[in-house]
Amino acid sequence: MTDAAGGGTTSGRPDDRTASVLRFATEIVAWVATPWALAGHSWLLAVLSVVLLIGLPTVFSTPGDKAHVIVAVPGPVTILLVLLQLAAAVVSSWVVWPLWAAVLVSAMAAATILTERPRWRWLISPERVAA
Repeated sequence: MTDAAGGGTTSGRPDDRTASVLRFATEIVAWVATPWALAGHSWLLAVLSVVLLIGLPTVFSTPGDKAHVIVAVPGPVTILLVLLQLAAAVVSSWVVWPLWAAVLVSAMAAATILTERPRWRWLISPERVAA
């Protein structure tokens, strides 16, 4: 539900539809490229990377940011989990994919960071923490 100004929701959480699409697209890249990059070193590391990249954000989330919270964590932890996904996507894409693909992934990660900023400000805001 959007507030009257159209800039956020009635809970104070910013409208982050564009950021969500970019974040999810980058997560998919991380889930594919990271095990691909690690598979040559160890199949166990490749599997573990997928478990961690998908499992950590599924288990740990900030109340109010996700509908279903399994283990509640403060906003900065959620931000760090997003940054982990972005770093995994960028680094892994440069390791395993051609230059043009790695450049596209890097640009998508940069766009994700820019569009995530309002959500990140909300995640660390004192008003959200006090609620």
